[in-house]
Amino acid sequence: MDDDNGTPVADVLVVGAGAAGLSLAYRLATCGSTTVTLVEPPEGPLRPPERTWCYWAPDPDEFADAADATWSRLRVHGPDGTEVTVDPAPLRYRMLRSAPFERLVYAALDRHPGARVVRATADAVREVPGGAEVRCVTPEGRTLALRARRVFDSRPPRTLPPARTLLLQHFRGWFVRTCAERFDPAVAELMDFRVPQPRHGLAFGYVLPLAADRALIEYTEFSRAPLTVDAYETALGHYCRTVLRLGAFTVEAAEQGVIPMTDGRFPRRAGSAVFRIGTAGGATRPATGYTFAAVQRQSRAIAAALGDGRASVPPPYGRRALAMDAVLLRALDTGRIDGPEFFTRLFRRTPAERLLRFLDGATSPWEDIGIGLHTPVAPMLRTAIELPFLPRRPRPGPTAAPRREESRR
Repeated sequence: MDDDNGTPVADVLVVGAGAAGLSLAYRLATCGSTTVTLVEPPEGPLRPPERTWCYWAPDPDEFADAADATWSRLRVHGPDGTEVTVDPAPLRYRMLRSAPFERLVYAALDRHPGARVVRATADAVREVPGGAEVRCVTPEGRTLALRARRVFDSRPPRTLPPARTLLLQHFRGWFVRTCAERFDPAVAELMDFRVPQPRHGLAFGYVLPLAADRALIEYTEFSRAPLTVDAYETALGHYCRTVLRLGAFTVEAAEQGVIPMTDGRFPRRAGSAVFRIGTAGGATRPATGYTFAAVQRQSRAIAAALGDGRASVPPPYGRRALAMDAVLLRALDTGRIDGPEFFTRLFRRTPAERLLRFLDGATSPWEDIGIGLHTPVAPMLRTAIELPFLPRRPRPGPTAAPRREESRR
């Protein structure tokens, strides 16, 4: 449908084709009652490379056919080599690559007569009578104005909101193939702390086996600034050769990203008809960097609200979860707790399924208290007491777009 000036109009316009934009477009297309336009960057330097998203969910999972791999067991290695392997049943850890997920979403959009995809670079979003307008530039350099009653913008924020604490989860990963069978395809290594620890923050290895001789292997840090590519490559080489002892292997592909971990409050509304979703709308869990599961909750809630004639973006996490994350981030940033020991202890002392629900913000207050008793109580309590007196300060944005929106999370 067009307006009087020939400008296309839809019920909903989704800006960006990362995890958040694709997921919302998919939900709206499968609901079928809303006309939706997805604006995604054309092929070129502004289009992000293929990304990896991970999440946990019970069977059956609607994205199972698009998933590259799933794992029934999770493992954490402490700094001293202590191994903790857990079974989070009924949950399973899943890895989803962006290319098959895009194909799944585009197939749903093709089946919905009220959906379309516009390949253009979104430039500006502004309110107009009756809705909002997105100014875009086509691959040919032509300016395009798209109007909709509501716009959901998933582009990463240019600046981060004022915060008391900001850490970055930054990483580089290799897709490797070994000459011998080195991996157990049933076990995902979530955190391997047998790597040199930085003076500030923490570091760990991350191993997702795709076959007995193939895996995604990452070096990840929680710290205040990213590393150079050479530094990541050195750390990955040390982890693969010295810690994992892979023997001969080849690197078939690489990926790299930065995820903000902050207690800043992300506004989910930018106007009466413009909304923020994904990382820009607070869907990244501050203490872990995981985003994909929250994006699914957010997308389902938005689709349900639109079906009822309302427009809203609910908070991806409750206040209690965000308050606990703020305490943990501050405790890590000040060095009051030992990060590797903290996370290893959580996995050792907490039932796996409960811990994953806790990381997803889905536990009860009593469960939260029980988990909290397995943490260093004194430094966490001291941090909780001081937080209300700390000012929120402007923070620069990350130097690279997050992938787990999210990238892996």
